[in-house]
Amino acid sequence: MIKQIGHKHPLSQMIAEINSIFSEIGFVFAEGPEAETEHYNFDQLNFPPDHPARDMQDTFFFKAADTKEPMVLRTHTSPVQSRYLETHEPPVRVIVPGKVFRNEATDATHEAQFFQLEGLYVDESVHLGHLKGTIEYFFSKFFSGNVEVRFRPSFFPFVEPGVEVDMMLKDSDSKLANKWIEVMGAGMVHPNVLSAAGVDPTKYSGFAFGMGIDRLAVMKYGISDIRDMYSGDLRFVNQF
Repeated sequence: MIKQIGHKHPLSQMIAEINSIFSEIGFVFAEGPEAETEHYNFDQLNFPPDHPARDMQDTFFFKAADTKEPMVLRTHTSPVQSRYLETHEPPVRVIVPGKVFRNEATDATHEAQFFQLEGLYVDESVHLGHLKGTIEYFFSKFFSGNVEVRFRPSFFPFVEPGVEVDMMLKDSDSKLANKWIEVMGAGMVHPNVLSAAGVDPTKYSGFAFGMGIDRLAVMKYGISDIRDMYSGDLRFVNQF
């Protein structure tokens, strides 16, 4: 008899489940460096030079010995969009779960490091309907229930139009049932982002979305303090 040793962290379990769900609809896993160039973290994603996200109060900048280019601890997983598009011809369907970093105070709902899920689909004639259907499929699987999704106009430099996405879980015994909950930012990939990655925006279009995996854990498991997921306390981890 082989004794089981060790235990998967809840975030690792969630990432495996997320990968499995998206693979059912043709998405593949992609990843990129956590120590990223300013070029890929901001410039390639249509951030103007004076955008507030570049400020030191939001971003961890550092100097690397092997390059003169400004480096950052990536503030989102979106740089993988450009890196992947530069080396792959459309159609492209990828998800990018990974760690990101923000220079901000920590509390029960915020961490200086956390996990984010990026999604990207680029092909001919992609539209917001494809985005809505993809998100509804994922959430219905992830939360095991009938899900309704709605869009609200918003702005992000790398998408146009941009939307905030709300989700409502229906026909469920969950505490989340029948409540609209803001879950992510999303939109149609900005033509400037496609062009910067060498993709013809007159031929191709795409959608992108990003959400916090830590936030999904709070919603799915009722975790009251996201810092518990990084505490290393086995009394917490072994509950999953």
